[in-house]
Order: sequence, then C-alpha cells, then structure tokens
Amino acid sequence: MNKKIVAVAGLALALTACGKEGGTTAEPAAAPKPGEKPGVCLVMKSLANEFFQQMQKGAEEHAAKRGDLTLSVVGIQNETDIDNQVAAVEKCVTQQAKAIVIAPADSRALVAPLKRAVDAGVKVVNIDVQLEEGAMKAAGIGDKVPFVGPDNREGAKQSGMELVKAVGKDAEVVILEGNPGAANAAQRKAGFEDAIKEGGLKLVDSKTAHWETNEAHTVFSNMLTAHPNIKGVLAGNDNMALGALKAIDEQGKKGQIKVASFDNIPAIAQYVKDGSVVATLDQYGAQQAANGIDYAMKMVGGENFSGWQKTEIKLITKDNLG
Repeated sequence: MNKKIVAVAGLALALTACGKEGGTTAEPAAAPKPGEKPGVCLVMKSLANEFFQQMQKGAEEHAAKRGDLTLSVVGIQNETDIDNQVAAVEKCVTQQAKAIVIAPADSRALVAPLKRAVDAGVKVVNIDVQLEEGAMKAAGIGDKVPFVGPDNREGAKQSGMELVKAVGKDAEVVILEGNPGAANAAQRKAGFEDAIKEGGLKLVDSKTAHWETNEAHTVFSNMLTAHPNIKGVLAGNDNMALGALKAIDEQGKKGQIKVASFDNIPAIAQYVKDGSVVATLDQYGAQQAANGIDYAMKMVGGENFSGWQKTEIKLITKDNLG
C-alpha cells in the first residue's frame, strides 16, 4: 500500500480521538461565502481494497478537474471498521463540511450519524452501498439522501449466469457473501441465487467472508473440505474471489473449480484472462464517486434529489477484458 493510502487510513483512525464523545455537537453548516470553495467529504470503506483505492483516485481527479470544491477523502482499515466510519462522518460535520458523499460499511449503523449531519445542514449523498430504506424513513431523512449506485442484484445475476455456462446444470456451487449488514451484500447474494435457480445449479453452502481476502481463503477452504465436489464459487467481490482462488490452487484444483465475482479490480484481471474467473462485474467505482460529488455540489447549490440514481454496470469476461 502506498504512503498516501496509509496516511488516509491513519486519518480515519485518528478521527475517534478528535471527535467529541457521544457524537457531534457541531453548529449547522454555514452557506459558502462568496468565492469560498465548499468542502466535500468522501467517506469510503476499506482502503486495503483496490476498489476503494480506485474510487479515491477517481474522486480526487474529478474534484481537481471541477476546481470548485475542496475534497477530503477518508477510508477505514477494514470492511467491518464501522465505528471509525461513524467517527469520520462526525468529524466531517464538526469541520462544517457542506456535503458528505458516503459508501457506508453498514446500511443501518450509519443512518443515525448521517441524520445528525443532515440536521446540521450538511448535504448527504449515498453511493455504492444503499442505506436501509426503512431506517432512513424512520430517521426522517429518506427523502433527503439520494442513492447514487448500481443494480447489485442484476450485476450479480449476470456474473452468476456466466458461471452457469462454465459448470453446467446440477453442479455444486457455493456463495461467499459480503458484510451481513450491508445492502449490497444481500443484493449480490440474491442475484447469485437468481442465477443458481435459473441455471439449475445446486447451492451447497453460503457464508460471509466480510469482503476480505484472508477470511475468504479460510471460509472457502473449510467449504471445500465439507463439500469436495464443489465446481463453482460465486464471490460477492473480487477480494473474496482472490481468497478462494488461493485455496483452489493450494488444493490442486485449478481449472476444476470456476469463480464468478464482482468489482473488476486490477488484481483479478490475470484470473479472468486465464479462465479461472469466468466473469466479474465492473461497477465503475471512480465514476460513482464522481457522480456522487456532482450530485452533492448540486444539492449545496440548492437542488433537491432523492431516491435511486442508477449508475452503469458492465459484465467483464475473457472476451472483453480490457
């Protein structure tokens, strides 16, 4: 990991110490003064994940191109570091950011701190992982926070259908799920299940590996021990796919077990090229962040948005790998 990424991760760890106990008590965000560039916070998930490294790079490039805002970028150490993501949101509010663009680590746990942000006059745009609609409605901010993101269920189904083609009807498959509290994890699992049902595959196990490579390696190794006839893996993201691929290689089953995945990070390309991964799904993280920033700036300027603003997805296979 480069020094820049480490520095940002370190900032996230420092946020808890900087914030006031019990949450933020910031004054409402003031309107930008004439000539002042409004501050926008991009709050992401794990910076150990190449997907969010790409998102950070794309956001910084987009903000520089716009030239009309000051962008602050914060990430967390791992996919389950929810407390530090909450602290990051609260720090953005205490520093009187005009807008927060957030990819939440948990679809419910981030609702309360984001309500405090909205109540303080901060505009909020939700990207990547959709916040839970019921919790948003209960908090009274369901019509104030747009979701700018992809159709995770449809994308996972598309990836899963490529696995169907590769392994054939009645083949035993497993699912590696993302964080249980994240809406995109549930949506991707549902999309994989759609493909399994439509393709006539046999689902023999489904467990979370919390989006993490090392955990996926352990979880899938145990699955393979319990179900030695597994022919396919449906991984909720490429990081977990990499963990499964390591276990497949260790068991001497390369070529015998195929993987379908999601995210299209650079590290997965070699496995798509050699056929180990039959498909991944590009959800254009850098563009999601750019779109989120654009919506945030429009909201700072007085426009209102709510509901789902759908973003692009693209199935990536060996045939169209860039």
